[in-house]
Amino acid sequence: MKRCLDLFLVVVTAPLWLPLMCAVALAVRLKLGKPILFRQPRAGLHGRQFELLKFRTMTNERDAQGRLLPDEQRLTPFGRLLRSTSLDELPQLFNVLRGDVSLVGPRPLLMDYLPRYTPEQARRHEVRPGITGWAQVNGRNVLSWEEKFRMDVWYVDNRSVWLDLKILWLTLRSVLVRQGISAPGEATMPEFMGSNRDEK
Repeated sequence: MKRCLDLFLVVVTAPLWLPLMCAVALAVRLKLGKPILFRQPRAGLHGRQFELLKFRTMTNERDAQGRLLPDEQRLTPFGRLLRSTSLDELPQLFNVLRGDVSLVGPRPLLMDYLPRYTPEQARRHEVRPGITGWAQVNGRNVLSWEEKFRMDVWYVDNRSVWLDLKILWLTLRSVLVRQGISAPGEATMPEFMGSNRDEK
């Protein structure tokens, strides 16, 4: 049922998001050059790896040693605009069509994080990850990692079609008011290094 809903919503709304995606792709090409897409391995259902697609929002500037500069230095004003409007997320609709992600679910995170989760936090991978989720409509990147993971597990235990529809509606509202784009002092979120020993 959930997969059918994903495919139905993505296909039915294609006349809206396809022209917008093409316009954003052209703008990224003009502003940042190639490549247009940012591709990164992420952990999906049961921790299986897939390639997440997003529009590129950062330059490839490096220091004298050839290392990439910190995210906040490479994130351009144009990139900030894409992130604040969530337009950089549009290519993930192709991830939905491929079955990598759902429209709603815990956000797919880096493969490096897998061994850092507590057993309870790892339950977030019992469902397909999503473009948006319960944590995203309840604070997004303003939340701590532990708060996000608690909400992810809550979603796993309480998921339903009606909850997904509610999250999609709340996501639209959050995008319009541009809430919770980044953590204080960060381009997005600091790296998750694992919960402290007491929580484990």
